[in-house]
Parts: sequence; structure tokens; C-alpha cells
Amino acid sequence: MKITSKISPCLWFDDQAEAAAQFYTGIFPDSRITQITHYLGTKMAEISGKPEGSVLTVAFELAGLPFTALNGGPLFKFNESISLQVHCESQQELDSYWTALNEGGDPTAQQCGWLKDRYGLSWQIVPAILPALLTDPVRAQAVMEALLTMKRLDIDQLQQAAASASG
Repeated sequence: MKITSKISPCLWFDDQAEAAAQFYTGIFPDSRITQITHYLGTKMAEISGKPEGSVLTVAFELAGLPFTALNGGPLFKFNESISLQVHCESQQELDSYWTALNEGGDPTAQQCGWLKDRYGLSWQIVPAILPALLTDPVRAQAVMEALLTMKRLDIDQLQQAAASASG
């Protein structure tokens, strides 16, 4: 496997790396699993506490961006200090990603375009236009006030908030 990016995220799972990679690659276009490695040899299995032959890592691409999923055990859990942003061009695209990633996720972790998927990974499903709506301080305040009331972001409502603040 040729490494195509100097920097890529590695996501730590207990033992769901392959299932997570299949889930994510099934959602995003231009996505695929590129390699799966396994815990081999009794020494490696003994040190890791994982069964010999079980999945160690899954290399995959989401929308062309390389990732690695590691079955490292239950020691570490995802938290909101890191999230993956998905920039959406339309409400239909935003709704599609929101629905797919939310399936089996934590409904109590939905706020301001953020959600937590079934594996505990945090995502921000945001309109690509959002940075432009936040450039002017007056408009930005109105947009943020609207955004803070939402779980799934509504592009029309955010644009209306910006327009109403513009005059």
C-alpha cells in the first residue's frame, strides 16, 4: 500500500475497527477500505489481549482522505475534543449525512450541527457556506444565535438570520 498523505487520522476502537470502516465507507462517495492487518503470532496476541488472527488495523479512505482504524482495546474512548467536519453544499446533502451518521448514535449528543455516531466518534455536519455567514460581526451574531437553537443545521434558517441582521 502506497501512503498518499503525509498526515492522516488514526481512530482507536476497542474491537470495532472493521465494522466502523465499513459503516463510514458506505456513507461517503469516493470511499473504500484499502488494507486490513491482523494480530499475528501468540506474542502479539498475548501483549495486546486480542485473539490471534483478529483485526489489528483497517486502512480506509473517506472521500479520498486516508484514515486508519486501530483495534487497540477498551483503554481509550472517543470524546468531543476531536470531531470530523463534513462540509455540505446543500440541505439535502447535509440531511443525508446527518441521518446516516446518526443511525445508532447518541441522540443526547446532538447540538449545533454536532452528532456522535454509533462508535462514539463526534462529527460536525455543517453547510459549506457557514464560514461566509460568520465573516461580518453583526451577521455572525445573528447566525450564531440561530445556530445555537438547532440540532441538525438548517441552511435556510441560517441564511435568513444573516439576511435579517444585514438590514
